[in-house]
Amino acid sequence: MNLIFQARTWFFLVALACACLLAYGLYIQHTDFVDPCPLCVFQRLAFIWIGSVSLLAGIHNPGATGIRVYGSIALLGAITGASVAGRHLWLQNLPPDQVPECGMGLNYMLETMPFTQVLSEVLYGSGECAEVAWTFLGLSMPGWTFVWYSAFTVGTIVVLIKANNAKA
Repeated sequence: MNLIFQARTWFFLVALACACLLAYGLYIQHTDFVDPCPLCVFQRLAFIWIGSVSLLAGIHNPGATGIRVYGSIALLGAITGASVAGRHLWLQNLPPDQVPECGMGLNYMLETMPFTQVLSEVLYGSGECAEVAWTFLGLSMPGWTFVWYSAFTVGTIVVLIKANNAKA
């Protein structure tokens, strides 16, 4: 168990997990033709953020101070992803009469609106985000991403606690 929570091993495992999750999302998109809604796109971006930071940390193999920096940045990505996934789950569990109307596509919004307005519109969610197109063991795709973000958060906190206990 101690090996998993050694910082370099943890960061490489997180980077690998993020790459696998993104690859699976692309597989589902291109083979089952399940197009990602705007909230799904933001969840993918969070996985890219976490995976990139974790890969850099694994390659760099920093000391205690570097572990705290990389870990904090990855943790911020995991918390952001969990927040978006939580919003997505909330939308999916609304009663049908309370689901927001379907909105414009993400590409169209990016071309016609300022980024801050696009971000606001996307995080508000739309009817397409409330649709459940895929499940595994009773959880939808945002449910599984929430589980993964939670696992990354808890594991990274353990790594950060160990780094705080080590000498910088």
